[in-house]
Amino acid sequence: MSQELRTNIEKAPQRALLKALGLTDEEIAKPLIAIVSAKSEIVPGHMHLDAITDAVKAGVYAGGCTPVVIPSIGVCDGLAMGHNGMRYSLPSRELIADGVETMLCGHAFDGAVFVPNCDKIVPGMLMGAARVNIPSIFVSGGPMESGIFKGKRVGLSSMFEGVGAVKKGDMSRAELDELECVACPGCGSCCGMYTANSINCLCEALGMALPYNGTALATSSERIRLAKKAGLSVCSLVREAITPRMIMTKRAFTNALTLDMALGASTNTVLHLFAIAAECNIQLTLDNVQAVSDATPTLCKLSPSTDVDMQQLHLAGGVPAVLHELAKNNLIDGSAQTVHGCALADDYEHAHVKDERVIRKINDPISPVGGIAVLKGTLAEGGALVKRSAVDKDMLTFTGKAKCFNCEEDAVVAIYDGKIKKGDVVVIRYEGPAGGPGMREMLSPTSALVGMGLDKDVALVTDGRFSGATRGAAIGHVCPEAAEGGKIALVADGDTIKIDIPNGRINLDVPAKMLEARRKKLRPHDTDVGGWLLRYQNLVTSASTGAVLKKKF
Repeated sequence: MSQELRTNIEKAPQRALLKALGLTDEEIAKPLIAIVSAKSEIVPGHMHLDAITDAVKAGVYAGGCTPVVIPSIGVCDGLAMGHNGMRYSLPSRELIADGVETMLCGHAFDGAVFVPNCDKIVPGMLMGAARVNIPSIFVSGGPMESGIFKGKRVGLSSMFEGVGAVKKGDMSRAELDELECVACPGCGSCCGMYTANSINCLCEALGMALPYNGTALATSSERIRLAKKAGLSVCSLVREAITPRMIMTKRAFTNALTLDMALGASTNTVLHLFAIAAECNIQLTLDNVQAVSDATPTLCKLSPSTDVDMQQLHLAGGVPAVLHELAKNNLIDGSAQTVHGCALADDYEHAHVKDERVIRKINDPISPVGGIAVLKGTLAEGGALVKRSAVDKDMLTFTGKAKCFNCEEDAVVAIYDGKIKKGDVVVIRYEGPAGGPGMREMLSPTSALVGMGLDKDVALVTDGRFSGATRGAAIGHVCPEAAEGGKIALVADGDTIKIDIPNGRINLDVPAKMLEARRKKLRPHDTDVGGWLLRYQNLVTSASTGAVLKKKF
């Protein structure tokens, strides 16, 4: 793209501006590579990205191109959790994609290296990379080390659950204060198979990142070497004119979904894969998700379901070892292209499982089916999602009485006040993409249930979504959402809800005539939202399509 800037006499003014940056004629003559960094001093997963970015720059220079660092915004989901700030998290994905498009197209870059780490920043950048479609590669900041508390590995989810434990009397305030100081010991994305680490692992299966992008620790020298290799690799991609949409094909997305199911990753990955695929003009559906999940065994059970963290996954062989096991049953298309300049199979064929306690062999899986399940029924005619790998076996089928709340905050107060009892189904509505707006994550109420010792006796159903740190019978992404008139808006306290995860069903046991009578009395729910969230509310589509924005309006 920058060829005109380098050679055209009419572009002398633009070259003057590049020289104002300190670039020499020799640097201007080489391909111009954007390093899109989400570095900030408010996101723990991003506070060290300057070191990653410097390593990428070294790799780009070594590859014969010229690097230029440009910024990206990013919201820390942990800091935004449980208050109005979470409304901005999912919508920020669209802003990030728009920002990538704006910066890359506005400055005529030849290629790009994306340096994200957390939650919506990774998929937002992937969406932007697909949209602009210039040679690109991803290198994340890497996962955080686990904290140690009383001899056990802990992380951010331990903090949320600890609050509930204090409320119940199972933990002292002094112990919570001590946990607070050790749970998140340094830089990196939170240590479990939460959303950030999930999507960073999926980048490997998509072919958009080098092996071990998802698991090499943020604090390791391996992460620095990986960043240098990414810088080198993008130069090869530019020379060979290999672009993201050549790599992110339908088979790449199927590979990513398959890995997703084997890892027991966050349900948010479905939301994001749908949105990224849409930018590649590929349609994914919940039926695709269910088909892949039914065919894919669960090979890993990671934090928050257990205390096995990302470092242990890395030491056990990382994503390449998981892909190698899946390929034994022909569940991975190894011919898919990658940014490594080779087929995906070349990245995993020599990888092997080093610890079968962390990565199970394909003939001895944790479960014969995948970690995420799609549920449909009278309460979710358009579908809902549950991370079944994080559900206690006794909760896989559950019938309970509804306790309804029109926002997250009211549900959390009720849980801590002891108003939720064994056998209840907590229903939180008007938290969907449009109804929220912003589809907030419900980590606070699910963690409250865990902390209060109710996670094996109470289910939670919402048109919002869940953090990857959530565990328990937490069913989200209910479609249609309440704001669109979905049945979840008609549920009343005491209604019977039947959940059957093995058979993919979630039903509201209320006669149709009674529901119709309730619908006639239903009044619009006022969200009283302003700013750009109002624009988002009017443009966002259903969670079942990835909560992408309308392209025609």
